[in-house]
Amino acid sequence: MKGNGPKFESYYGKPVVKAPVWSPLDIGGYLFLGGLAGASSVLAAGAELTARPGLARAGKIAALGAISASAAALVHDLGKPERFVNMLRVVKPTSPMSVGSWLLAGYGPAAGIAAATAVTGLFPGIGKAATIGAGLLGPAIASYTAVLISDTATPAWHGGYREMPFVFVGSAATAAAGLGMIAASTAEAGPARRAGVFGAALETVAMHQMRQRLGMVAETHHQGKAGPLLKAAEVLTIGGAAVGALLGRRSRVAAVIGGAAMLAGSACTRLGVFHAGVQSAEDPKYTVQPQKG
Repeated sequence: MKGNGPKFESYYGKPVVKAPVWSPLDIGGYLFLGGLAGASSVLAAGAELTARPGLARAGKIAALGAISASAAALVHDLGKPERFVNMLRVVKPTSPMSVGSWLLAGYGPAAGIAAATAVTGLFPGIGKAATIGAGLLGPAIASYTAVLISDTATPAWHGGYREMPFVFVGSAATAAAGLGMIAASTAEAGPARRAGVFGAALETVAMHQMRQRLGMVAETHHQGKAGPLLKAAEVLTIGGAAVGALLGRRSRVAAVIGGAAMLAGSACTRLGVFHAGVQSAEDPKYTVQPQKG
């Protein structure tokens, strides 16, 4: 016994569950960029239907750029591009990875057409249909990665399976809102400002509820690499949403500052959640002790 309590170990001193071997940069980027893409499509569809062309254009371009980079990060971590293609050979409704792969296969072309028609001005009718289609798929794109990581044995992820989708949707909303506030004029960015407040509130409440239900496993949110990232995420997300809501409607500088803070906060949330999961898998006590309670 060392320190103030027992040290829980498995046979040969190895972790009870296998820690994720994913690259933090690749998979952390995949989680963040996928959320940004999905929420940007929702924001773009709303802007399209309410005659806010600047905000709609920014959301469409952001969605295509983010989902392309997200897919590239995933393929890079997989090591071989054909592994992603192989996931499309079958449909398994019980597999979050299979469902996510098919979501990406349907969402990507819609986001691409929406962005291409917005940039070129060609085929506006097709572009509007693609924008609405991408917007309808957007919530699933923003949240399915939460289901994906929760469907593992990693204690800090699996234990938060109920709240994790709400954390990710809130984080995605703040990211898209932040980018919208940066890219669109203050006159058009009203929906982005409101989305920022909604996303910050949803993420904050869901994160608090998740930590309560995780119990001792929530320690991983305050330690190691995850601790500073999740603390920064909270400050940046709430602060950015407040600046955007209170000052962003009149000040372009405040809108950009608030938007950048929310974007950074969302990225910190995804990376922090990733590192918390890795830490919870590496330390046997986070697997053993909750099962003894």
